[in-house]
Amino acid sequence: MIRIEAVWLATAPLDMRAGTDTALARVVTVFGSARPHHAYLFANKRANRVKVLVHDGIGIWLAARRLHRGRFVWPAVDRGAQLSLSHEQLDALVLGLPWQRIGEEGVIRVT
Repeated sequence: MIRIEAVWLATAPLDMRAGTDTALARVVTVFGSARPHHAYLFANKRANRVKVLVHDGIGIWLAARRLHRGRFVWPAVDRGAQLSLSHEQLDALVLGLPWQRIGEEGVIRVT
């Protein structure tokens, strides 16, 4: 449905009340720009909610996901850092799985 060429994850938390304009402003602040066909992921402080902003080349899509139990596996790196994820890692992350163990080929590895 929406072509995504690259996936980026921000480690600093985002207030989940943020709408499209606020999330877009955060993307520009953290990543420098919102590129077409790129997805940008943010979590709240408790990591039980995630927002994904996608620029499809024409407009902006903003999606949210909440886990009723547990937390998303979110990296414990510097606040304000940014990471690139593969499509397989994105699929695992939104399901609440340990996405860091999935390599570029979709192979699960011990970290």
